[in-house]
Amino acid sequence: MPDEGSAAGAGGPAELQELRARVAVLEARRTEPPKHRAKSFLAAVLIVLGCVLAPLGIVAAWAADVVGDTDRYVATVAPLASDPAVQDAAADRVTDALMERIDLATLLSGAAPEERPRLEKALGALGDSLEGAVRAFVHDRAREVTGSDAFETFWTEANRTVHASVDKALTGSGGGAVRVEDDTVTLDFAPVVEQVKQRLVDQGMGFAARIPEIHTDFTLVRSDDVGKVKTGVRLLQIAGNWLPVLAVLLVAGGVLLARRRRRALVAGALAVAVTTGLLGIGLRVLRSFSLDALPAGVSPEAFGAVYDTLTGLLSTMVRAAVALGLVVALAAWLTGPGRRAVLVRGLWTSGIGASRATADRFGLRTGPVGPFVRRHRTWIARAPVVAALAAYVFWPHPTGWVVAGLALALLLALAVVEFLGADAPAAPPPPSA
Repeated sequence: MPDEGSAAGAGGPAELQELRARVAVLEARRTEPPKHRAKSFLAAVLIVLGCVLAPLGIVAAWAADVVGDTDRYVATVAPLASDPAVQDAAADRVTDALMERIDLATLLSGAAPEERPRLEKALGALGDSLEGAVRAFVHDRAREVTGSDAFETFWTEANRTVHASVDKALTGSGGGAVRVEDDTVTLDFAPVVEQVKQRLVDQGMGFAARIPEIHTDFTLVRSDDVGKVKTGVRLLQIAGNWLPVLAVLLVAGGVLLARRRRRALVAGALAVAVTTGLLGIGLRVLRSFSLDALPAGVSPEAFGAVYDTLTGLLSTMVRAAVALGLVVALAAWLTGPGRRAVLVRGLWTSGIGASRATADRFGLRTGPVGPFVRRHRTWIARAPVVAALAAYVFWPHPTGWVVAGLALALLLALAVVEFLGADAPAAPPPPSA
């Protein structure tokens, strides 16, 4: 009968040979071309294309909403009429245009005798310099007009009427009072000048009625690349809301083709957040460059207000996309098998379980609801997820805060499902006799 030592010695080489065979098989598999290499490559290509199209899709949706929709455009630019920077810039532009037509040398001599006392009184209260007094007087009247309800009405109706020309500025089609000259998009302020002339007449400057019609331009957009940009924006406007859908489908297709889908989803969602975030950074950089390139006659404050207003919806869409990408990536990671993800889920379930146990001790039991939720927990948990996705899709213009709110609401709903479906605490053993 062999002893135990000889048996162990006999079994050792056999086990070693088996291990070597397994290692050889693994090495052979590692050196062989992966069967899914083409599939994985296609998945990576689809995800990359989706991430590249994501920021373009956001710009396309913005172009369709703001440039292609008159009501949306008017609603976007209407608040600019009450912006102090825009009002000041408009008053300055009108004042400059009128001062070019006012002959200071014959101003008082040409005034009617009955108007001269009132005119001298008005100018005398503004200083000794005739030119400075007249400019200040005209600017005050212009500021009164640009700060009035009449200016807001003019601004709104003018932008509604010339929306086709704004469309021309950005897409190359249409025409109207908004003109595109070289690298500048301008709005004709002739109606505002006429209102200021009437106020000058009412204040004693009767000669203002003899000033011919003046057309003066107010700069809406200025860029060295307007001619290049409008072609691209035209294409994006045609794509409209289909381009964001295409980007999502490409990323989703890449995730489904990937061997490690969860990892691909995390990477794709983070990549979408990064690319759309770069678009947001680009908007701020373009703003700075545009302000630095403004000519001397354009107010930087007014241009900044116009730029921020026109790109406000675009910036909101960028922040929403970044927030959505981060939320999806975090959710995919938390549901994965990673050690830290398992730890977080353990803390989650332990906390909810402790809350359930505390409620049971106080007599707050779930009754028949608890067993029902436990039997159908998977389907019940999917319902709030579908509801959150539907709310995001059908929300008119979701913001980053909307995404965060939906994520928190989803967490709360899942916590309620977990609480109701948690196993009831075991009944304490009966006391011993």
